[in-house]
Amino acid sequence: MDLFGKTYLITGGSGFLGCHVAEELLKRGAKVRSLDIAPLGERSLIGSVDAILGDVRNVDDVRRALEGVDRVVHTAAALPLASRQEIISTNVEGTRIVMREIQKQGKAKVVHISSTAVYGVPKKHPIDEDDLQVGVGAYGESKVLSEQMIQDFRREGSVITSIRPKTFIGTGRLGVFQILFDWVQKGARIPVIGSGKNRYQLLEVNDLVEAILLAAEGEEHLVNDNFNVGADRFGTVLEDLGALCEAAGKGSKVLPTPAMPVKAVLAVLEKMRLSPLYKWVYGTADKDSFVSTDKIQRTLGWRPQSSNAETLVNTYRWYEEAYEEYRGDYGTTHKVAWAQGALGVVRKILGG
Repeated sequence: MDLFGKTYLITGGSGFLGCHVAEELLKRGAKVRSLDIAPLGERSLIGSVDAILGDVRNVDDVRRALEGVDRVVHTAAALPLASRQEIISTNVEGTRIVMREIQKQGKAKVVHISSTAVYGVPKKHPIDEDDLQVGVGAYGESKVLSEQMIQDFRREGSVITSIRPKTFIGTGRLGVFQILFDWVQKGARIPVIGSGKNRYQLLEVNDLVEAILLAAEGEEHLVNDNFNVGADRFGTVLEDLGALCEAAGKGSKVLPTPAMPVKAVLAVLEKMRLSPLYKWVYGTADKDSFVSTDKIQRTLGWRPQSSNAETLVNTYRWYEEAYEEYRGDYGTTHKVAWAQGALGVVRKILGG
């Protein structure tokens, strides 16, 4: 896919996903602009990306960023560790401003990054795009509200693709996965909520980037829709985490735990701000969680390349090489480690 001569704007372009999208766009000949409240920290992109320091909640910043743009990839979002006010203002009001200004411009196609969090904790699997939306927590609610708003923009003539990715990881991804990788590296037992016999689908970030570009360049009558994206090869939690532990070779083993008491303890720790694990993470950890990707495969010809186990192992190998660079750097985004709080004590008890 040659994108020479096209200009893409990535909102949230300094983030984990934004940087991966930018790298691929540059490889394919596109001009890339970023709008983010954080500076562009990826050394490989500095000088190649037109980085605008600004906020999607600021109309003037958005207008400036949209000048001369052909495509918009809207990744900007406040993640679940942020306050409810921050999540709603960024994910809902920020999205409204971006979509309204694009509509006024009248030409840019948009790919909006939503989430499978819009489905809550469904009992039916695989999950289809038309299934009931029940957002859990402020983040899930914000994504449901955003998609409802996007549907209104479509009725007014806008062309907007909503991509609903499963939890995606890859090189550069830290956040909650840094906790897992830290425990594996230290040879600790890895507790899972419940028996671990449930199937929990993940997604390799480069597979997600390919879906985004297919949507951005697809025919309008095909892409003006919602699409699930996730790996098509995944096993149980025990199998996939077991493959990671085996590949790491540090002696870690997966440890099933009783779901109800563990969830109760995590809920208390979350309320006391002693754990970075939020409700949607621990609330769904012992449940099946996988979506059907038939629609995007049939409509846009997308095919995922990586399995859950391959993605976990490859990301861990990157982490082993790069983790020294991130030690002591904590925050609330996917590109930095999350402070483990009380979980760090548990890790030591479990042999790490």
